[in-house]
Amino acid sequence: MGEPAGIGGEITLKAWQQRHHARLSPFFLLDDPARLKALAAQLGWDVPLAIIDIPDQAAALFDNALPVLPLALAAPVRAGQPDAANAPMVIAAITQAVALAQTGAAGAVVTNPIHKAALYGAGFKYPGHTEFVAALCGDAEVAMMLASPQLRVALVSIHVSLRQAIETLSSDGILRIARIAAKALQRDFGIARPRLGIAGLNPHAGEAGSMGHEDAAIVAPAVAQLRAEGIDAFGPLPPDTMFHAEARAGYDAAICMYHDQGLIPLKTLDFDRGVNVTLGLPIIRTSPDHGTAFDIAGTGQAKPDSLIAALQMAGDMARQRRNG
Repeated sequence: MGEPAGIGGEITLKAWQQRHHARLSPFFLLDDPARLKALAAQLGWDVPLAIIDIPDQAAALFDNALPVLPLALAAPVRAGQPDAANAPMVIAAITQAVALAQTGAAGAVVTNPIHKAALYGAGFKYPGHTEFVAALCGDAEVAMMLASPQLRVALVSIHVSLRQAIETLSSDGILRIARIAAKALQRDFGIARPRLGIAGLNPHAGEAGSMGHEDAAIVAPAVAQLRAEGIDAFGPLPPDTMFHAEARAGYDAAICMYHDQGLIPLKTLDFDRGVNVTLGLPIIRTSPDHGTAFDIAGTGQAKPDSLIAALQMAGDMARQRRNG
């Protein structure tokens, strides 16, 4: 469901409308059918809904209707205006989706964007989806990867200040993310021997210490340890030269030291089709790489490209796990 007052509902309706063109595997939505019906009518879209009791019913209905496993929201939805009264059901939707994936009733979980401020009053104590889903999966050790057709980046630090990212950078932290990424690339993406490009922290990867000591003292030892473990890792790479097309061809994922180091090149290369993937989970979880977009919610302007990419990637990963 995601935040009901955001764009999650309309991009899901659009994704279903494009199901054949995008070659989407059958999916179902955990949401309030009444709010979806009203939203489709408001936008003038012909999207029939099919209420299901169990996930197994979705595949047979998907061609002709959007399957919905119903949840009831507590308050009417006003586009762009989140209501704390609906927060418990947003949390319940995530919890139920994860439980269905854990039992095998669903092949993967694709989450629409949430608005964390609206959830805090309902007892939500996590920085975001990633940490909440990890907790639901028994506090699994996870990593955040952002992926598009042109680039995959896994992040050593995520939503912290640049100062904190530098102060807390450690070889152990790099090793943890790189190990999770290497294993996930094998299990979920079918890459037998993943190649990891390890970004440096400083300009020119420190320029032999003249631009900072962290690359030699922290990043390089982590790379050496990864190679000793049989992981095809190399670096530290100068961050300003590792994202052009020829350089990207040399690795399957970049391990980036902080949030913007990875997300700036990814979003520059393919802003609309970036996918957030949580690596290290016993289940598959992807999401669009964007927020709730309250400013355009309810207008029909939101592009479904990132959600479609997230659905496609989840389907590919589920098939890889089944057949790998």
